[in-house]
Amino acid sequence: MKRDGHIHTPFCPHGSSDPFELYIEKAIANGFEEITFTEHAPLPASFVDLTPEQDSGMNTAQLHNYFEQLQRLKETYKAQIKINIGLEIDYIVGYETETRQFLNEFGTFLDDAILSVHFLKHGDNYYCIDFSEEVYLYFAKQVGGIQAMYNQYYQTVQMSIQADLGPFKPKRIGHPTLIHKFQLAHALQIDDKTQIEALFIQMVENGYELDLNSAGLSKPLCKEPYPPLDFVAFAQVIKLPIVFGSDAHTANDLHQHYNEISQKFNL
Repeated sequence: MKRDGHIHTPFCPHGSSDPFELYIEKAIANGFEEITFTEHAPLPASFVDLTPEQDSGMNTAQLHNYFEQLQRLKETYKAQIKINIGLEIDYIVGYETETRQFLNEFGTFLDDAILSVHFLKHGDNYYCIDFSEEVYLYFAKQVGGIQAMYNQYYQTVQMSIQADLGPFKPKRIGHPTLIHKFQLAHALQIDDKTQIEALFIQMVENGYELDLNSAGLSKPLCKEPYPPLDFVAFAQVIKLPIVFGSDAHTANDLHQHYNEISQKFNL
């Protein structure tokens, strides 16, 4: 079944204004049978978003409008495609209680969801490590180097899998090698094979799905999906459920690289 499980929307404050219908019509035209809109959920109210525009997540006041529009579109297009209402939830160390409270309040509106790590902590501050090459390299310097940053990222993803976020906790782990996004900005060859495979085994043991996220192939300092293709093969061997996600923030990017990945892995 052709499925794209990671799609952003006009509600994304750092995305595009492309309407829902543009994404939906393109998915139908490309033969997709199921899609999930996974807008960035509002960050915890007490969390300070340190990105310049403070635009990492939706405004809470927009949530009901988001749910209502998607509920209407689900009904409008139900004969042509299955549309899931979803969110991409940030796992932020130290904010588990607020995240659980949010999910308890809004989880009943969700058909599907993704749990992702974008923020890493150093001292009293948090850094959006996929925001820019500059932030990425600055954070690495603060924590003692690229290897130390990779280690902290994978430890945080492990924590996200183990965290008690309540009955509405997402069951799909978003782009679990996002730390590779700016890997070509440094000259080091980091061997994180053991860490990635351990993560995948942990996901299987705890009943999670893998977000096979193609967006990294379009990032000039990454040039590979999250995770790299060798690890997709490993995921299949250990029977980790895989859901393709284009992580599209514009309709033009919807289903990016799907054909080359699906042909290789028979998705």
